[in-house]
Amino acid sequence: MKPSDQNPIVKDLVLLGGGHSHVAVLKRFGMKPLPGVRLTLVSRDVHTPYSGMLPGLIAGHYGFDDAHIDLGPLARFAGARLIHDEVMGLDVEGRRAICRGRPPVAYDLLSIDIGSTPRMDVPGAEGNVVPVKPINRFLAQWKQLAERVVGRGGARIGVVGAGAGGVELLLAAQYRLRQLLAEAGQRAAALQFHLFTDTNDILPSYNAGVRRKFRRVLAERDVAVHTGAAVVEVAPGRLICAGGAVFELDEILWVTPAGAAPWLRDSGLALDAQGFILVNDFLQSVSHPDVFATGDVAVMARHPRPRAGVFAVRQGKPLARNLRQALCGRPLKPFAPQKEFLSLISTGDKYAIASRDGFAAEGRLIWRWKDRIDRRFMRKYNELPEMAEESAPPLARGLADQSALREISAMAMRCGGCGAKIGSTVLERALQRLEPHVREDVLIGLDAPDDAAVVALPPGKVAVHTVDYFRAFIDDPYLFGQIAANHALGDIFAIGAEPQTALAIATLPYGLEAKLEEQLFQLMAGALKAFEESRTALVGGHTSEGAELALGFAVNGVAEPDRLLRKAGMRSGDRLILTKPLGTGTLFAADMRGKAKGRWIDAALASMVQSNRAAADCLRREGATACTDVTGFGLIGHLVEMVKASSVDVELDLAAVPLLEGALETIRLGIFSSLQPQNVRLRRALRDLSAASEDERLPLLFDPQTAGGLLASVPAERAEPCLAGLRTLGYARAAIIGRVLPRSDALEPISLAAELRQHVAPGFALAGRVEERGAGGATTAELGEKV
Repeated sequence: MKPSDQNPIVKDLVLLGGGHSHVAVLKRFGMKPLPGVRLTLVSRDVHTPYSGMLPGLIAGHYGFDDAHIDLGPLARFAGARLIHDEVMGLDVEGRRAICRGRPPVAYDLLSIDIGSTPRMDVPGAEGNVVPVKPINRFLAQWKQLAERVVGRGGARIGVVGAGAGGVELLLAAQYRLRQLLAEAGQRAAALQFHLFTDTNDILPSYNAGVRRKFRRVLAERDVAVHTGAAVVEVAPGRLICAGGAVFELDEILWVTPAGAAPWLRDSGLALDAQGFILVNDFLQSVSHPDVFATGDVAVMARHPRPRAGVFAVRQGKPLARNLRQALCGRPLKPFAPQKEFLSLISTGDKYAIASRDGFAAEGRLIWRWKDRIDRRFMRKYNELPEMAEESAPPLARGLADQSALREISAMAMRCGGCGAKIGSTVLERALQRLEPHVREDVLIGLDAPDDAAVVALPPGKVAVHTVDYFRAFIDDPYLFGQIAANHALGDIFAIGAEPQTALAIATLPYGLEAKLEEQLFQLMAGALKAFEESRTALVGGHTSEGAELALGFAVNGVAEPDRLLRKAGMRSGDRLILTKPLGTGTLFAADMRGKAKGRWIDAALASMVQSNRAAADCLRREGATACTDVTGFGLIGHLVEMVKASSVDVELDLAAVPLLEGALETIRLGIFSSLQPQNVRLRRALRDLSAASEDERLPLLFDPQTAGGLLASVPAERAEPCLAGLRTLGYARAAIIGRVLPRSDALEPISLAAELRQHVAPGFALAGRVEERGAGGATTAELGEKV
């Protein structure tokens, strides 16, 4: 827990979008936190593209990570909650951001930097063109386009829009596609490019020297330029321009001036005629002082400027300053953007043209200059400094009003005699906003609360009980609620039971009543999403205050006694099936250190919120003989329990064990969960360990999992149909990872397949740097145990 986290949360600052201004805000708040402020970033993408490097990425000069800022480590550096979702609206009266796939996010102060969206106001454009914005969606479509072009051996490609973005994108795409065609042994002459603009010249906002140079470059590259050609209609494979000219094209790239997000029109914010947010000299909404906006989505009422990334970058520092001032009730400071700026526009190859005022220059030296500037900018946000831990500073003056100060004062006087319970009004208000699943066998539950829940047991069924509880390892309470519920349900599904009811056990960090209520609501809303899928009724629970956020559930289920799936029951000849990939322990340990990429964590979270319910049903249908869920003891720990209970041996195919993206990379960095050393003690169950220890994947067999998959033994003849069924149900990484053998005389019941492919890494060890992670974690320590 960071020292700044020890202060009660007084205000919520929410950043919508991971644009260039907001990454600067995150960096500055990370360098100098504001105690008492909870910072939240809501972003559609976990990797934000840097527009200045997009052409180089398309041309193949940069890799994905070179041209993207990873919001995961940056948010953690800033102490911010990262919510991966898309905002669809605002409730400015209630101060809430409406999200696509989760409950609204409450704010005291809001900043919007979501960029622009494609403007599809030409009939037929929707569905028939590839818009360049949003950039991350364009990149996925670009890859598919390139594959189509190479597959056809060429194409007629049209680019609509001849501003800097359109010209630069065309030249980058042409350069890369010619390369790909040459690599495939095909003629580059089969590739044709057309550039369309409704203006009388290309690059209309640039000086004559720049336009002249680019006209020359386009002519040298055999690009057909169509000026004064306003596109009035698009049809599949066809562009129709004003005057009736028709162009047959295989692909159409859309780089016209973008528009504002449609939801802004219903937001209540003051907008300009095009739907962009009007802001004053403080970057503050002219109609709502608790809302700020920057970048392409905003228009400065007194200083209109063209939409260029350079302005969003320059707005980052004054935005961070004014957000800090506004939170503390201090005067804001005006900002005036520069009128002129340097443009460095690449020509596809490593060559660029510079423009400023009436100046124009070109050459490879200009490209190297641009490359150096771009890489320096990216290093600021992808190579973050190590910040020293300090004692918690006091709340900033002006952050809390008098009523908040009185509540904070009362907070310090609370005793533990009441079990540190949260007030009944907070609990009642949070529960009133929830709609738990309703079951007929719940006689007394949240619909008519009493001293205890009362549940009927169906005739012929037995009751199944389990409990799980652990502290938060992510800052998003809604997502944490989903994961905690899924984790608790795992034991019920693994034993072949149907979940019936759940009782919550929640610990919330000390805070103002309104903040506690909102956090509790988000936690329970996430949990209810998981419970609704499994038809589980939330019937009550216990809440208390503590130093850290933690959540668990006591889950009750029912089952037919003769259909229970036990850890015992494995039979010789059975195949072992694992339904989810491994790696959550090392990945979240790495995330704590800012060493995990955002997309790795995103993929891990997607795996963790996937319910095991459908997998359990499939395994039971296919005649599974034994089953367990893979959680804190790691794959080997849970497999040892099954092997001992069944009196069998097992042969594992390490090469077949599915791994989460990035897990192997974090293992190579020597980053492990704090539970790893305890799990590694079970290495004595592995036969021929000296040979196996050379494989760098081996530590992941001991990696503790949260909300992991199911491990089951299935009759050999049903294994492939079972695997196919699991994948149809959405368990794309499910795999057959071994087979059950008769019990041997060997002391070690688990062996690795003889055809094991070894991945050897220098200096490999089963455990390296251990990060505190999850329930029962040890303090961070250096372990270097060689096997």
